[in-house]
Amino acid sequence: MNQTFVVRKAVERDQPGILHCLAEAFESYRQQYTPDAFLDTVLTPATLEARFSSMTIFVAVDPEGEVAGTIGYRLVNAAQGHIRGMAVLPKCRGSGVAQQLLDAVQDELRARGCQRATLNTTKPLERAVSFYRRNGFQPTGAVKDFFGMPLYEYEKRL
Repeated sequence: MNQTFVVRKAVERDQPGILHCLAEAFESYRQQYTPDAFLDTVLTPATLEARFSSMTIFVAVDPEGEVAGTIGYRLVNAAQGHIRGMAVLPKCRGSGVAQQLLDAVQDELRARGCQRATLNTTKPLERAVSFYRRNGFQPTGAVKDFFGMPLYEYEKRL
């Protein structure tokens, strides 16, 4: 796929596109998630609104303005950022949009003085784990309960 995407900070009008992107990106994993974990991953209008108030969210949009991918982060403290909510439309996988989104967040975290980035992922997301590892993220060994399924932490020095 040879598309050009623009990565920018999300605005309120992007919310329907973000919800669509999350739903499409994770639908094939629905049966591997607990119902509550799936809902917390794909979000609702209310939970997305809450995320907008607690995180910085980016979108990648195609030339027609469709949200092709999304990612967010929050500052944990002055030296650490936590990445969450990365998703790419299935039709855009392999296009480089995921790399653009991750690079944008890492650049912003570095600009804010962060020296470490963390993220969490689940076992079904093998493709995402491979992507994060290629980008220098390593497992910390920390595992949390995510609505009845294991959530694995990864970190990277920025």
